[in-house]
Amino acid sequence: DQCTQCGKAFFRNSHLIRHLMTNIGEKPYQCSHCEKSFSLKNSLIRHHSTHTRDNQYQYSQCNKSFSQKGVLTNHQRTHTWNKPYQCSQCNKAFSQNNALIAHLNTNTGEKSYRCSQCQKAFSQISNLIKHLSTHTGEKSYQCSQCNKAS
Repeated sequence: DQCTQCGKAFFRNSHLIRHLMTNIGEKPYQCSHCEKSFSLKNSLIRHHSTHTRDNQYQYSQCNKSFSQKGVLTNHQRTHTWNKPYQCSQCNKAFSQNNALIAHLNTNTGEKSYRCSQCQKAFSQISNLIKHLSTHTGEKSYQCSQCNKAS
């Protein structure tokens, strides 16, 4: 299986799905200590350690602290509504570049996300991820509140 965006090949379809989820910014794994969520379960596990060690980047507006400067910068955008990524067609703005890319694909109707199993094409990567589970039977997301899988 191969990513249609970057060409990276994967031995298992589940690894391709995980890669695609990271690309689109879907974050189903939420930290129980704070509001932060992650695309990958391993990232959440790594994040948990930030609650037990000293975080050197502190944001004075809400007193939250972070172990990485980039994470602090992303967090600051939630307070300032800073959305530096703007659509040239409709002027809608986004805080993250991957959200702008998904939006652009929706605007143009371009279906650049193609299933490697059946060649069906999608304009949004999230729809491709949902579709891929029809081939594998795998559930890509499980709710931590009710354990329902989708």
